Amino acid sequence: MALRSDIGRIRLVNEDRGWSEELEPGLVVAIVADGMGGHQAGDVASKLAVDTFREALQGTTKALTLEERRTLISQAILQANEVVFDTASNNEQYHNMGTTVVAALLTEDNGVIGHIGDSRAYQWRDGSLTQLTEDHTLVNELVKSGQITPEEAERHPRRNVLTRALGTDEQVEVDIRGISWMKDDLLLICSDGLSSMISAAAIVETLQQSELDLDQKADRLVQLALQAGGDDNITVVLLHHAEDTELER
Repeated sequence: MALRSDIGRIRLVNEDRGWSEELEPGLVVAIVADGMGGHQAGDVASKLAVDTFREALQGTTKALTLEERRTLISQAILQANEVVFDTASNNEQYHNMGTTVVAALLTEDNGVIGHIGDSRAYQWRDGSLTQLTEDHTLVNELVKSGQITPEEAERHPRRNVLTRALGTDEQVEVDIRGISWMKDDLLLICSDGLSSMISAAAIVETLQQSELDLDQKADRLVQLALQAGGDDNITVVLLHHAEDTELER
């Protein structure tokens, strides 16, 4: 696994948070959160979300069924929502803070992805890149309803407006999906500081470079986002399903 986070070229604070760990052999968890709220409130929101999620996942074993793991990831994210919302409600300086979240829990043959907001998960398999998450954004709603094209969405002045975030409301819905997880698959989870700055083609070009190891691929993705302007904080987690059933560290 590889984790990289960079403040970017514009922001004064890195409001992204990422965490990844092998909880036991063949059971890996990862999360990326992209905070918002100004005056370092975004920094607080993303840290609270990741810390709460991490605590909820500690002690998890492979003995859980896929359905139990879906419930676990959903409950962990909802718990994080409660903590961030309560903190924002009780502290004037954190009013309106929130964060995106995208998380994965992977075993040897399948995985669960949970997300809120516009941080993304992608799966790389057999030379093909698939986006696993759907952005909870205003422009994505406009694209889905046919009002604008995907190309227009990329340049839309309100492309950063979220329709759903963690911690901004008492109740929130988490999108959960199961995935198959096969030998040599790669999972990329990232904040929009990566996905809004570089194209899917650039991600593909990096992931297919067999001479680069996982850390070098993560570094290259961050560098590409910086070269494209680095308008936002950039966080990347790469997980590889290695050949020997153990996940590459």
